[in-house]
Amino acid sequence: MNAKLSHASVNAETMAERLAAFAVGASFDHISAESVQQIKIHVLDAIGCAIAALQAPPIKALRSQLDEFGGNPLTSLIGGGRTAPDRAAFYNSALERYLDFMDSYIAKHETCHPADNIMSVLAASEYADRSGKDFITAVAVAYQVQCRLSAVAPVRPKGFDHTVQGAYAVAAGVAKALGLDPIQTANAVAMSGASYIGLRVTRSGNLSNWKGLAYPNMAFGAASVALLAQRGVTGPLEVFEGKGGLMESITGKFELDWSKEDLEIVLRTNIKKYNAEFHAQTAMEAALDLRSTKHVKAGDIKAIAVEIFDVAYNIIGGGNDGNKQHVKTKEEADHSLPYMIAVALIDGAVTPQQYEPQRILKPDVQELMKKVTIKPNAAMSARFPLEMPCKIDIELNDGSKLSIEKHDYEGFYTRRMPWDTVVAKFNSLTSSFATAGQRSAIINVVGGLESKRVTDLTSTLNQVFALT
Repeated sequence: MNAKLSHASVNAETMAERLAAFAVGASFDHISAESVQQIKIHVLDAIGCAIAALQAPPIKALRSQLDEFGGNPLTSLIGGGRTAPDRAAFYNSALERYLDFMDSYIAKHETCHPADNIMSVLAASEYADRSGKDFITAVAVAYQVQCRLSAVAPVRPKGFDHTVQGAYAVAAGVAKALGLDPIQTANAVAMSGASYIGLRVTRSGNLSNWKGLAYPNMAFGAASVALLAQRGVTGPLEVFEGKGGLMESITGKFELDWSKEDLEIVLRTNIKKYNAEFHAQTAMEAALDLRSTKHVKAGDIKAIAVEIFDVAYNIIGGGNDGNKQHVKTKEEADHSLPYMIAVALIDGAVTPQQYEPQRILKPDVQELMKKVTIKPNAAMSARFPLEMPCKIDIELNDGSKLSIEKHDYEGFYTRRMPWDTVVAKFNSLTSSFATAGQRSAIINVVGGLESKRVTDLTSTLNQVFALT
């Protein structure tokens, strides 16, 4: 296990070709047992998030469009129906992404959600009739590509979205699932990377439905070009280092030796415990701990002061991404630290129910969130991303003060969420959409995925719920 990968095309001249050699050379036998288990955990978590989003308005709009436009019924849609592989990648990825309850990977200057790649790889794996081992391997490839590019080639500081690195990850993972050869894989990566350059405005200011659809839309395109590469269509192989390529246009020069990469990055990824933007997870645990141990009541609170690392401040605390105390929609609420802290203290939970329109607009949470102030803490910022520290101080109307400080949460890679806890999260999210028998079938297939076919999984997902 975890042996050095046998990389194809060792004399590759471009980074796209070297990345392709890494993907083609990847094997299930190269993945440690610990990482295989973590990939299964992340797959089950992603499926739970997807099923729970089946009735979301943007999802219904997308499904209506797919139904009207059609698609050769080659791959399964979660919740019933079949369509073309690239459209299945789009729709199922949109389901997985909508709640914003999936996993995360954090680097110093970039955060991504590698589970965003799972549904594209699943569609390609079903289309190609792959084994569970093949699927796990292709997921591991996509995770490695996205997370490593996020670490060494961040795009957020230049105003671009993490879908930029995702374009390479989806293409590589789908190419692996399809069984493409080195040059086909390189062309898939090149076409996708050159074409899908998302802007950070998607996650800044007044947030829209596009926050949950930007990555799935990119996945639609990335899966499509991988399928074109399978048919011999070529792309700009100097997409990384060439004139007008990624390095010259956005990231600057970076080094990444794909011949030395393994398939273990999943061990550095994290699962969300709370339905909140990832950088808020420790703060959510802290707020809920204060509520349960000190019996805090919203009406008794005069002020709430939060100190947190700079990345969280800039994304969800009112820094670079704009004011976070004007919250009217789900997309704004789950990216507003003031809202999430306020609703956690009032409701004692941060789940999809806290993002229903009627909950967001209630006076109690709208008033309490105005009492929340957020400021960055330099010492905490220095500890990120090895930790996700925060401190919450609450001043009560009677003058007394409460305080709590944490450095991580259950689900952070240093305190991993066990299988049974993820199963409980899955059941909680999906109980309204699938019977106990259906849920048990999905859990059992994912738990034994290395001995199953991908169709064993997609057939269970196809049956959980029929949209009306």
